[in-house]
Amino acid sequence: MRYKSQSVAYWYFAVAMALFGLQLVFGLLSAAKYLGPDPLLYILPFDVTKVIHTNLLIVWVLTGFMGATYWMVPDESRTELHSTKLAYVQLVLWTVMGVLTVIGYLFRYGTGNKLLEQPLPSKIVIVIVMLMFLYNIAMTIKKSGRLTTTEGVLMGGLGLAALLYLPALLEFENYTVAIFYRWWTIHLWVEGVWEMIQGGFLAYLLIRLSGADREVMEKWLYVIVGLVFIAGILGTAHHYYWVGVPSYWLPIGGVFSALEPVALIGMSIYAYSAIRRSGLAHPNKLALHWTVGSAVFTLFGAGLLGLAHTFPSVNKWTHGTLITAMHGHAAFYGAYAMIVLAMITYALPAMTRRPEEGTALGYASFWMQIAGMFGMTLSFATAGIGQVYLERIMGMGYLDAQLKIQIHFVMLIITASIFTIGVALFIIDFFRHAPSFELTRDPDAERQRARPQAA
Repeated sequence: MRYKSQSVAYWYFAVAMALFGLQLVFGLLSAAKYLGPDPLLYILPFDVTKVIHTNLLIVWVLTGFMGATYWMVPDESRTELHSTKLAYVQLVLWTVMGVLTVIGYLFRYGTGNKLLEQPLPSKIVIVIVMLMFLYNIAMTIKKSGRLTTTEGVLMGGLGLAALLYLPALLEFENYTVAIFYRWWTIHLWVEGVWEMIQGGFLAYLLIRLSGADREVMEKWLYVIVGLVFIAGILGTAHHYYWVGVPSYWLPIGGVFSALEPVALIGMSIYAYSAIRRSGLAHPNKLALHWTVGSAVFTLFGAGLLGLAHTFPSVNKWTHGTLITAMHGHAAFYGAYAMIVLAMITYALPAMTRRPEEGTALGYASFWMQIAGMFGMTLSFATAGIGQVYLERIMGMGYLDAQLKIQIHFVMLIITASIFTIGVALFIIDFFRHAPSFELTRDPDAERQRARPQAA
């Protein structure tokens, strides 16, 4: 660890790991309800467990983003964090807000706007926390007088993510209007500015782990950001097909949704080219697994599976079915969960006594999570195809169709259990090494100085 204030990241990562584990508990509980009987029907019905599951996903990933930023920015700016006290106050506010909001969901206290169910007091705290966070990071960069392209892209993504949360503060009585503006936050987060955040972390990790030329990596970063803005913004229209908006959104959504995977292809090529140039010389190969895995799984989940069902002629059948869950699980995991886990895996040896090369537990976690998520994706896909045929084409009722596809939920629970074991191993591997915030030299920077730069 080069700077004392980087130790703040550990506590953000610790909270993120706890929330990740809790998210999976409610996810498994939600999946089990499809099989029945449900002894918790009147205590924790499906609508409550699903709301908690999806909102915990947003919260733990954002917590991971904050922790990873508090690790990366001092390292890139070559200075201590502006205020560690502010960072800790922010973490306490964020955690208390998250706990109280989840408790509120148990008592049906929320807005009912999917993924933005947070009640207004929670949303106000989220805005305050994000402003504290951005101020702390901006002042750190200002103090250093040094802004790298990697930091700039990361800050752009974080700043726009905060800005795009503002439509979530508005409430509309008209459902169509509410859904329209909801996507200004949700889509432009997950298929827009969050990809800038992922790209910033990906560039940082590849420069550090592969020793690749920073200039080459940052040129790739410009390409990815450009593609995100070209395709991601107008690609929002693929959510507008069936919510009562004018028909001109159909071709706009279709064309630009088809272009969205181009950015993800660029990201995968970007990761591959870095490793191809520099090999696997870095001892932290486990972090390299998570880094390259994030780029590849993003292409699969967000890119290929997204394209498979968002085109209008297909989406008219698949919209609102388990096909959406297929795409959503794989996309979120590859693009955002894996990049957070990559940053944690990279930073952890410097903050604890965990071996830099990783542990057997860490590698087992990686492969079990990959296998489990791939199996979950296939389970959702086969269940969704059956659901589309039975409900949308044959006209069978929802509950009758669910009985026909229950075998796929058995497979879902089996594969989700494999995934959960993998996550549990990661959490155990995280907490079994006590924090040890010792300042050291920067071996990565020394390796890069000693290595001939790529042309």
